[in-house]
Amino acid sequence: MTDTAPHSHYTLERPEEAEDPQTIYRELRDNAPVARLAGRATSHTLTISRHEDVVSALRTPEVFSSDSSAVEIGNTRPLVPLQVDPPHHSKHRKALDPLFAPRQMAKYEPRVRELIRELIDAVVEQGHCNFHEAVAEPLPSTIFLELLGLPVSRVHEFVALKDGIIRPPAGSMEERFQKVRATGQKIYAVLEEVVDARMAERQDDFLSTIIDAEVDGQPLTRDDVVDIGYLFFLAGLDTVSASLDCMMAFLAQNPDHRQRLVDDPAIIPHAIEEMLRYETPVPTVPRITASDTEVSGCPMSAGTPITVLLGSANTDERVWDRPDEVDFDRESNRHLAFGGGVHRCLGSHLARMELRVALEEWHARVPDYRLAEGLELKYSPGIRQVDNLELVW
Repeated sequence: MTDTAPHSHYTLERPEEAEDPQTIYRELRDNAPVARLAGRATSHTLTISRHEDVVSALRTPEVFSSDSSAVEIGNTRPLVPLQVDPPHHSKHRKALDPLFAPRQMAKYEPRVRELIRELIDAVVEQGHCNFHEAVAEPLPSTIFLELLGLPVSRVHEFVALKDGIIRPPAGSMEERFQKVRATGQKIYAVLEEVVDARMAERQDDFLSTIIDAEVDGQPLTRDDVVDIGYLFFLAGLDTVSASLDCMMAFLAQNPDHRQRLVDDPAIIPHAIEEMLRYETPVPTVPRITASDTEVSGCPMSAGTPITVLLGSANTDERVWDRPDEVDFDRESNRHLAFGGGVHRCLGSHLARMELRVALEEWHARVPDYRLAEGLELKYSPGIRQVDNLELVW
């Protein structure tokens, strides 16, 4: 079977492309719904951009596999449950889903609210802050380290390790792979140390709970627990941080939308869903074809790496009414910012709670803010994050 996808001049790897991804998504959907991008990391990868095709890929893991060979993130074994497919995947999700159920996440809301208030207290009288450094990064990082059972005192070390996987500074793909693999070994070492300690003596944290979990009546192996921890380590230290960055950057540039949150905090949950749809901070998920298939008339050979464009699906005018308008009153908002199908984000309820509490507390204390004079936001490619989010009020 021969892949016939057209080549695109986009890479989705350049920072300037991350500033306005919606324009790129639209061009891909209209002219090359299956495309081969130009970047070094993506030259052998096909992208899927239309909503219908994206949903189909997410819902057919037997064709579009989440196998670990789909992406290089430093792990030496598949990360459970993200990088395993049914039926193996389903058994582990059944064991893990109760940990992240809405009722369970609600128990942690007081701690999230306490922490965000402390972070705001530290900057509110200054009249300015780098929001990423002051709030967006420490809030979810601290919470997730506490939940997982890793020492919060090492948060800066752990964030650096996470960035070494997701945003490694490298001049070539080979250098990138080397750095990612080396960082992966460091993450394994951290997790193995803590897992061994919890196996000897349980504590009130996720790792201890996971150690005591069972799949098909059998306890998880040490490697299973470490692999689950590796996945949580990367996801818990990055995605909520990036989402907060994107949302606050949007609100700082759109005072009418911001004022609505100040005037009516009850709409914050709806606003979060709409900003997740439009911004889609985690805009892609990797897959690899498990068999020969075809998408939008384009044949794909088995073993082809695929980048599924969640961000594009979330702004596809074939499905969404006024897709480029951010509407906090949008009635139907079944966005794909947390993915879809069996591999839908395990921590979505925790993420939503953290985002809601952060926006509630920030707008109660700092209702009128804007970007620093002359600031040009710098979005990172891949997972969209804004390191230089300087706000003034």
